Amino acid sequence: MEFNLKIRANFKKTVRARMGIWEAVEMLDTLVDDSDPDTSVSQIEHLLQTAEAIRRDGKPEWMQVAGLVHDLGKLLYLFGSEGQWDVVGDTFVVGCKFSDKIIYPETFEGNPDIRDPVYSTEYGVYQAHCGLDNVMLSWGHDEYLYHVLKNQSTLPEDALHMIRYHSFYPWHREGAYQHLTNANDQRALQAVRAFNPYDLYSKSDDPVDPEVLKPYYHGLIEKFFPAIIEW
Repeated sequence: MEFNLKIRANFKKTVRARMGIWEAVEMLDTLVDDSDPDTSVSQIEHLLQTAEAIRRDGKPEWMQVAGLVHDLGKLLYLFGSEGQWDVVGDTFVVGCKFSDKIIYPETFEGNPDIRDPVYSTEYGVYQAHCGLDNVMLSWGHDEYLYHVLKNQSTLPEDALHMIRYHSFYPWHREGAYQHLTNANDQRALQAVRAFNPYDLYSKSDDPVDPEVLKPYYHGLIEKFFPAIIEW
């Protein structure tokens, strides 16, 4: 909880870079995500494979572009994060008892929050069914990108849900945190579940050609984003 409060305060007062979306995609391509065991494809290939799978299924342009950008928050690692641990991997709620649905729950034994008289309780600092908008998720590439784009894009709410919650597996796959969510979160859950198969199952070793696809996605980027974004 202490780390998450500190990192959010730092986010609000720091601009790490100023660049457009495609430039960010190319910059991300230098990263190797140690938490992703699925394939050996590069970051740009994964983004384009995700977007292309969504496009092939005739989904709307906003969802295609959400697929293209959904992992750009991993730029945090290149901007000087403390490591990959605070950038990639699954996300979870902080400020209350760690769910046993989080992957490797035993690793929280070394976290002081597990012995905190408030943070270790079922509800922690929250009220019953307060809704996800009122809880703090662990900082990582999802949360970072959501905060970058929510005021610097014309993406619809469902796209922002896909970006913010796609690594929140304890909730959208394992059904955790039902005591904190409310009816308003059902739309977010539907959006994330619609998106998640494209993130997971579009991964393959079949190459895509960024230069061939670049003109199409440049057009989409221009529809939803300004030329320069503050990261």
